Amino acid sequence: MKPTSSSLFTLALGLQAPWAVSDVAFDAEAGRLDLQVSFPPGARFTCPHCGAEQQPVHDTLAREWRHLNFFQYQAYLLAKVPRVRCGACGKTTQVPVPWAREGSGFSLLMEALIVTLIKAMPVRQVAQLLAVSDQRLWRILDHYVANARAREDFSAVTTLGLDETAARRGHHYISLFHDLDAGRLLFACEGRTAEVVAQFADDLEAHGSCAENLTAACIDMSTSYRAGLAEYLPWVDVTFDEFHVIQLVNRAVDEVRRQEIKTNPQLKRSRYLWLKDRQDWTEQQIRQYVDLKRLNLKTHRAFQIKEALRDIFHHAPDRETAEPLLKQWYSWARRCRIEPIKQVALSLKNHWEGILNAFDSKLTNGRVEGVNALIQAAKAKARGYGTTRHLITICYLVAGKLTHLPASPFKPTGTPAGAVVAQGV
Repeated sequence: MKPTSSSLFTLALGLQAPWAVSDVAFDAEAGRLDLQVSFPPGARFTCPHCGAEQQPVHDTLAREWRHLNFFQYQAYLLAKVPRVRCGACGKTTQVPVPWAREGSGFSLLMEALIVTLIKAMPVRQVAQLLAVSDQRLWRILDHYVANARAREDFSAVTTLGLDETAARRGHHYISLFHDLDAGRLLFACEGRTAEVVAQFADDLEAHGSCAENLTAACIDMSTSYRAGLAEYLPWVDVTFDEFHVIQLVNRAVDEVRRQEIKTNPQLKRSRYLWLKDRQDWTEQQIRQYVDLKRLNLKTHRAFQIKEALRDIFHHAPDRETAEPLLKQWYSWARRCRIEPIKQVALSLKNHWEGILNAFDSKLTNGRVEGVNALIQAAKAKARGYGTTRHLITICYLVAGKLTHLPASPFKPTGTPAGAVVAQGV
């Protein structure tokens, strides 16, 4: 028997009895394809409330769901959704449909496409592409990201990376907690106070782990983060990695340059020369350095002190080797008669134990900084987000390595499409 269009669409949608496509209506002028899905008279359903089978239909409610486009046309699924009157529990409850989640105006496959697109594009652009409001897309994304996070297992997490990133202009930040071994974002929350550590500890235990499993944390020299770890995770060994230490000294070097440029205009347009690692200099910067070092500049001496510290991080294999070298460096920096360098040396002395820990733990927040760059790039592409909650959702999507998000509807799987998508519900 030659298949009808209704039976072909039933097969394509992966529908199973009692559901089937009963009618297909195409409106070329409106650019719309309507697929009417129905069930035969006398069909019975399982009670959603108590699970009792073979319950009769009480009444129906007409609903529609946006589906994947049919060629260049918008496609919709239409159905009269039944409510069953259960003889076992006495409740009258609406039956869930297999192609969409409750309360959504999109099919599961359409929602899977939306999540896939938002991974690569700003929400506003996806909304314009699909001709829907961006708020509807945020509701979809919030649902799937929250659901996927709830199913994540953090029981193997032992090393922690903690940093902040700007949420919007002004002093508005979110704190980001990373699993340094797996390279994934574990938790994000608004603010950068000591209390965010307590929030993270609670979230960690909600995902099958125990805060006592943590052994080490790599952070910047933020007073609030140090206080938070000391209060809520006091057994964790804190590491201040090379990135943050050199970043702090770089600020001092740049301050020296800005002070000295007033009397030595030759320092103009040399900022990145002093901030970059020597091995990353361009040929032009090498020539510029050769010219400037002859001038007996304080900036050059500050740069040499900074590079000496970098060399210790690069060549000291362990804590025992590094400690005497750091003591010599500290003595040099404190006697250099360059005030910004003297002050930064004193600051590093106050963080001495965490700096030495870096030579044993070998922890670094390099990956964390890379993720922060991805988040800021996504924020810039979207021209900002309306709320901090939206930014946090995007952070999880970009950096959370969530394994329970719906798969792309165009990715071959070998299983019925509806079943594949339902894994992410």
